[in-house]
Amino acid sequence: MAACIPLSSKMSPLLAPGLRYLLKEQHSSKTVLKTLTDLSRRGYSANAQQAVEDSGTNVGFSGPLEHYNSLIRDGLLREDEHQKAVLQKLDQMQTTLRGYTNTPTSLFSKFFTAQPKPPKGYYIYGDVGTGKTMVMDMFYSHVETQKKKRVHFHGFMLDVHKRIHRLKQSMPKRKAGKMAKSYDPIAPVAEEISEEACLLCFDEFQVTDIADAMILKQLFENLFLNGVVVVATSNRPPEDLYKNGLQRVNFVPFIAVLQKYCRTLRLDSGIDYRKRNRPSAGKLYFLSSDADAEATLDKMFDELAFKQNDITRPRMLNVHGRKVRLNKACGTIADCTFEELCDRPLGASDYLEISRLFDTVFIRHIPLLTLNKKTQARRLITLVDAFYDHKVRVVLLADHPLESIFVHGEDHDHNDSHILMDDLGLKRDSASSLSIFSGEEEMFAFQRTVSRLTEMQTDEYWLEGDRSTK
Repeated sequence: MAACIPLSSKMSPLLAPGLRYLLKEQHSSKTVLKTLTDLSRRGYSANAQQAVEDSGTNVGFSGPLEHYNSLIRDGLLREDEHQKAVLQKLDQMQTTLRGYTNTPTSLFSKFFTAQPKPPKGYYIYGDVGTGKTMVMDMFYSHVETQKKKRVHFHGFMLDVHKRIHRLKQSMPKRKAGKMAKSYDPIAPVAEEISEEACLLCFDEFQVTDIADAMILKQLFENLFLNGVVVVATSNRPPEDLYKNGLQRVNFVPFIAVLQKYCRTLRLDSGIDYRKRNRPSAGKLYFLSSDADAEATLDKMFDELAFKQNDITRPRMLNVHGRKVRLNKACGTIADCTFEELCDRPLGASDYLEISRLFDTVFIRHIPLLTLNKKTQARRLITLVDAFYDHKVRVVLLADHPLESIFVHGEDHDHNDSHILMDDLGLKRDSASSLSIFSGEEEMFAFQRTVSRLTEMQTDEYWLEGDRSTK
């Protein structure tokens, strides 16, 4: 049995039986307890102390399905036929991937020997909170190869654009008076990635950025041709990716490429496990109308800051050479306003840096998000995704309840949209259905945000996010 490789920060649960597997492979007790906590945050109960005491027997699993069934037998998971059906497919794939590599054994074999045909991957889609990430992560943990990566799709695309920029910068400068030779960096970037991984597992596969949409077909075609196997989770079926996006006609060929190399699986049990009744970490979501809400947040911040080896002060973050100022922070605690985080032109890279530096973030004065504020809503969605992936704890102060914070009303100012339509040379009647103007993509993605923020208020999530114990 190959060693069980620790997963990324958003790893799904590997409880008592999984714990025995980790102990068998001689992981530290700290890693084992972290694994238990990771499963707890996804809504599955565990008595960590008892699990450690019971884990003396060296028990491994042949694959994710056996692992899943064992968790059910031990009462640590609730059986879900939809999850099980997907895991049966992933279990077969895990067996198929044993010994698979996309690395030629020699330079000669690279050019003259037929390489093993890679198995088809899987694209798993369904509603929020149904366990898609859990089953993918369980599969990932059992795949016996060092050449595997599990990443959030948004982070993956940020990395791709960085690699493209680096390759372009390395090209010789154009001489004065001469035309620059055209250079396409997509294929070399895909080759770089394929040298690092023969299995890519993507969480939250979604396409909202036109810069991403325009390069996906070429990028993934090259990845697949280089023998990379892809497993992905998403809330949308493949045919709905980048729905109503700008220049979608240029994106559509990517869908055919994805369906050629990945089988589609639907995981839709109709249950959002993140919203199950679980112990709360206390009140973490406040309404502006609550009596003394601001004073309560001030007191919470002071109590957390008291434990920090720092003073309360502004912090200046360095993000790819840019300076991003946060007005109030202390150690790993930041006290921000919605305007500070979402009204400024910040993006995923900024939120990832905040996630790296802080384990608790206060977000005050979240307004009602109408279509007139869809740009800010999109930033909030990206912010919550980054925080959730890195287990950042949040305390929120908003004008409206969580489920009502984003509304798809018609009472919004069309002026900005009309100006942009005119700048792009689009007819207003036909352009109004595009997601950039309709807010449809934000409404769809906000379901995930509400689900995640609900889980982020649980006791398990709050305890796990405390980095002082790590």
